[in-house]
Amino acid sequence: MSVQTPAIPEPSTPQAPEALEDLEPKLLWGFFLGLSKIPRGSKNEAAAADWVAERGRALGGTVERDAVGNVLIRKAASPGREDRPPVALQCHVDMVCEQNEGTGHDFTRDPIRVRQVGDHLRATGTTLGADNGIGVAAALAVLADETLQRPAIEVLVTIDEETGLTGAANLAPGWLKAPRLLNLDSEAFGEVTIGCAGGVDTLARRRVTFEAAPASATALRVKVHGLKGGHSGIDIHAGRANALRLLAAALEPVAREDGLRLVALGGGNKRNAIPREAWATLTLGRTTETELRARTAAFAEAARLAFAEFDPGIEITVSAAPGVVDRVMTRADTEAVLGLLLAGPHGVEAMSPAVPGLVQTSTNMGVVELDDSGGVVTVCFLTRSAIESSKDMLRDRIEAIATRGGFVCEHTTGYPGWRPEPSSAIVALVRETFQRQFGREIKVMALHAGLECGLIGEKYPQMEMASIGPDMGDVHTPDEFVSISSVQQFWPFLRAILEAM
Repeated sequence: MSVQTPAIPEPSTPQAPEALEDLEPKLLWGFFLGLSKIPRGSKNEAAAADWVAERGRALGGTVERDAVGNVLIRKAASPGREDRPPVALQCHVDMVCEQNEGTGHDFTRDPIRVRQVGDHLRATGTTLGADNGIGVAAALAVLADETLQRPAIEVLVTIDEETGLTGAANLAPGWLKAPRLLNLDSEAFGEVTIGCAGGVDTLARRRVTFEAAPASATALRVKVHGLKGGHSGIDIHAGRANALRLLAAALEPVAREDGLRLVALGGGNKRNAIPREAWATLTLGRTTETELRARTAAFAEAARLAFAEFDPGIEITVSAAPGVVDRVMTRADTEAVLGLLLAGPHGVEAMSPAVPGLVQTSTNMGVVELDDSGGVVTVCFLTRSAIESSKDMLRDRIEAIATRGGFVCEHTTGYPGWRPEPSSAIVALVRETFQRQFGREIKVMALHAGLECGLIGEKYPQMEMASIGPDMGDVHTPDEFVSISSVQQFWPFLRAILEAM
């Protein structure tokens, strides 16, 4: 879970690379910095998975790969621990690829530019990939640490977690032998996660028609930007604005009253990230450019007031549209597209009645795009819930709203939640170890975000699982960070758990 911390002033110059090499624990940070040099956006993580497999072999493990690219590294127990049941460490190698406008980062080629800002490790204008690169680095560090007295280890590194849980969904039953699993994909030190929500994607599509643009039409580009965004599970309760919704709210009244026409639009980047930016190219009817600028400026000011405590950086800019605009979307299609973006569900639907502060059901309206041929507009929704029936009902409501706007919906098969087992032996061990090391109780919680444990548990119903990790924040955004001091606490905590097993 993300931990919100006060902003830390930016340094005048980036931290020297050699200073990063001196971070403690060196074993763990060395693997993280090495992994950060390899492009590993979801569905483009093959080279990073190969790198993990090579490290596993070099560290004395036996390595297996499955058909989708998951990596399983097995390493024998420390001397004297051969009679202990093995334990699995699980993490994912892919990362969300988000960047600030103008950064110019190529996620298919460029390494992540890591820098230190006080106690935080951050990237330069992009996501950091600590989600879940820290988990991968920690698992490799366990394999490398010859001083660690532990049972046999299975390190499972999955692919494509962020855009579809593909690796976990295709995990073969029986491949893992360990009866216990530690997932290393949590984001708050001092917490152990023992359950998570399931999810389902809905793709709402409408085929749109274009007609010739009026010769006198003014073509403009309207952009919503400056939003915080965030993880659509962890941050969905934080009251942050949705750029798609703001774009539609600013333009829909003009389209309905005055015949504004869409030419092109887009917004959001990932199904599981709250949209930070959205844009539309459009032509005006009777409304003048000056009037539109005034209306959008007034709307932006009202939005900043409405989201003052949650998302104060909202900006809406109007500029001349690039290129020649010779066709526009029909009025009916323009109103239908903006109508769904304005009326489609987004945000918290229900809070858990059993766990104070836990979101039970939510939807993220995450992406809108017009295909390259200009024929189909697609709006993507990700619905999450700890209750299967609640998830299904909200999915059906999205379809009902979309259908009334002339959209056709396609739903993924979804993925299951992870049922909490607070009395399991592995949870008790994690709690006892934390109490012994830090003199306080660890917080036991369930998570609204999806973890691979739900899918793993479906394939391995008898496996006991728990999830831990260091402090991270603003994951899935260019403001992502990991706390260096919390990693320095997390590493000996992980070692102590394994030595107690």
